Amino acid sequence: MPLLFYWRHDNYVHDLDDGAGYNLNSKYEVLHEVEAGDSVWAFTRVPEGTYVLAAQLVVRARTKNAPGFQYGEYRVWGDLEKSRYFRIEGQENSESLIRRLSPKTKADRLYHSFMGPGSIRRLTEQDHQLLHIASRELLEEPRAQLLPEEELETVLYTGNKKRVKNLVKERSNGLSDTRRRTITREVPGRNRALVERLRTMYDGQCQLCKWNPVNEYGEHLCEGHHIQWLSRGGNDRLDNLMLVCPNHHRAIHRCDAPLDYDDLTLDFGTHHEPVRIDRHLQT
Repeated sequence: MPLLFYWRHDNYVHDLDDGAGYNLNSKYEVLHEVEAGDSVWAFTRVPEGTYVLAAQLVVRARTKNAPGFQYGEYRVWGDLEKSRYFRIEGQENSESLIRRLSPKTKADRLYHSFMGPGSIRRLTEQDHQLLHIASRELLEEPRAQLLPEEELETVLYTGNKKRVKNLVKERSNGLSDTRRRTITREVPGRNRALVERLRTMYDGQCQLCKWNPVNEYGEHLCEGHHIQWLSRGGNDRLDNLMLVCPNHHRAIHRCDAPLDYDDLTLDFGTHHEPVRIDRHLQT
């Protein structure tokens, strides 16, 4: 079942500035009524007072957030190949379109109908088709382009700011200035230290398969993985990192596997894999 999601303008801008996350969060369980392959259509109210379409997330996975997460318990992740962020600057007012969707919005001021639980609405297939047609001519938001996360994590671990800066320059066309500064100036120095802390914390073992290269080869080969990717607004902090073997690391990125905090499993699409070692809470 498709959904309509009211995205506050400041949160939409914050998402792009921090690195487009391709996910939406809510404290309302209705967000998890959407199925994989369905769309969550997000709209927002721009400072001028008009309403525009902000994004179409074609759902790849549903997860729950860590307890106490600022934006609520429920999260949906968009398919990176199919989902779209729209450029809202210069976009025509979509209020009349939104009022045509079921159930019809009768309030004089549209935002009165999208407060609290009303911020997410169930849509019919006919509603979805109307939004799909309306979005055909919309321009995509260039700041929603993503850096290659595997390559980014590799160069960050070297601590070489020049290599990081070159990657950002070569591979990002629309990365926001805020995100560009964070990745090139702040992250490289602390990233390596955090990965070393992880290796000490887990004795070099992969948290998923428990493979221990230190015992087998005498070398630390497991790698730090950002649970919410750095290229998608994730933070370079210990609570956003896990230690995984190279095989699992590649699989997580290739399958875009998010972590579900409800049962501490990674969703690979075809199956879930549990986190078998978790010592983060012991730190």
